[in-house]
Amino acid sequence: MDAHDERGTTMTGVEPNRLDDQQLMKELETIHRTRHDTLLYGSDGALRAHNERMAQLEGEYLRRNPSRPVAAGRTREGARERNAADTTTPAPPGT
Repeated sequence: MDAHDERGTTMTGVEPNRLDDQQLMKELETIHRTRHDTLLYGSDGALRAHNERMAQLEGEYLRRNPSRPVAAGRTREGARERNAADTTTPAPPGT
């Protein structure tokens, strides 16, 4: 028996650490694009496999890009600023 059988799951696709950067990005784009349909319509096994593969691919991306750029609006502080702007009372018309 191989290691994948002992875990009770079967790995599909190339190990993420063996993908070059372009292949890794393509895999990430594909898995994110198919996420919604897998969640809504996939079997429990398909969803588990999807979760596992997504975690592996995302983990590899983060390992390779520890200093990736982070948009200010995607932080908690940026979200608070957005919410504050959304809740401000608009000025009455003509002022």
